[in-house]
Amino acid sequence: MPTPPVSPEPIEIAEDPEMPVLATRRKTGVAALARTAALALLAALALAGLGAAPAHAADGDVTWTVRTASNSYGADRSSFGYAVNPGGRLKDAMVVANRGKAPLDLAVYTADGFTTGTGQLDLLTRDKKSVGIGAWVQADRERVVIQPGKSVEVPFAVTIPDNATPGDYAGGILTSLTQATTAEGINVDRRLGIRIKLRVSGALKPSLAVEDLHVAYAGTSNPFGRGDATVTYRIHNTGNAILSAQQAVSITGPFGWLRADARDVAAPPELLPGESWAVTVPVHGVAPTVRLAATVTLTPLLTDASGSTTSLKPVSATASGWAVPWTLSVLAVVLVAAVVGGPLLARRSRDRRRRREDARVREAVEQALREQETPAR
Repeated sequence: MPTPPVSPEPIEIAEDPEMPVLATRRKTGVAALARTAALALLAALALAGLGAAPAHAADGDVTWTVRTASNSYGADRSSFGYAVNPGGRLKDAMVVANRGKAPLDLAVYTADGFTTGTGQLDLLTRDKKSVGIGAWVQADRERVVIQPGKSVEVPFAVTIPDNATPGDYAGGILTSLTQATTAEGINVDRRLGIRIKLRVSGALKPSLAVEDLHVAYAGTSNPFGRGDATVTYRIHNTGNAILSAQQAVSITGPFGWLRADARDVAAPPELLPGESWAVTVPVHGVAPTVRLAATVTLTPLLTDASGSTTSLKPVSATASGWAVPWTLSVLAVVLVAAVVGGPLLARRSRDRRRRREDARVREAVEQALREQETPAR
């Protein structure tokens, strides 16, 4: 499941972060679209929700809510979640209610999800191609008109291709309202929806990898004191299941001596298959043992359909780096200078003494010759 190279700005975040409902707003403009495609991507999507209550979008007199329908899948669900076989099909519904004072005309569509740089679930914009949930989940209508104070149930069907790859997928079903603003040629696209998590049956192969591991040391003026180190790496979800992880980072000197552990390493967000997450971890109290070994250990966390989390077999990686105190470096430079410069200085001193002696001898010889050439009187 590819992720787009965009970083949307989250807005309209509701009160309870545990409910995975998506609320978004984006701006588009006819004139701006003609000038640059970048403005066509001005979008915002963020996790939001109100517990078991419906999520809502409000702007002046325009207010609407979305919630999951109560049916055989359950009542008061916070999101949609399914386990389906390849080639399988199921039906469900979303309820949209108009809380405003005027009829509401909303677009309805689905899209694939991805994890943003802030660790939130986001959705592809409508102009982006979806290959998972956005392609497999279809609402029975593209638009819905709701009268004031009324609600409408919007059925949708989930159809899994026969050749669908087993594993986890994330996306959402959205409602959208486009409104003109006072700015000429600019529209505001307000969107509100609910997350869909889907697991296609088959061999589940959860797997995380630690990549691009590096360690850098910031020393202390005390050659026998301890400094700080920074460990950087990427967590790559190389499997087909949505995973988070517990992280542990440690640094040791030669032979595993003088170990220092990082404290309170934050867990990464849930990563979709194929996604990566950049991590930077400070480690304090690191002894400058000239050569360091940084070890990162990840314990993958897999959540099933019931919400239970299982810890999987840990994976680890190790990288080395230098940790030389600057005072020791200065001492080493001085020693090298003494070893290299000492003989050179001694040779130059001997050359100067030899030149002085040669000059003295030449002067004595010349003086003797002059005395011999002087005629007797």
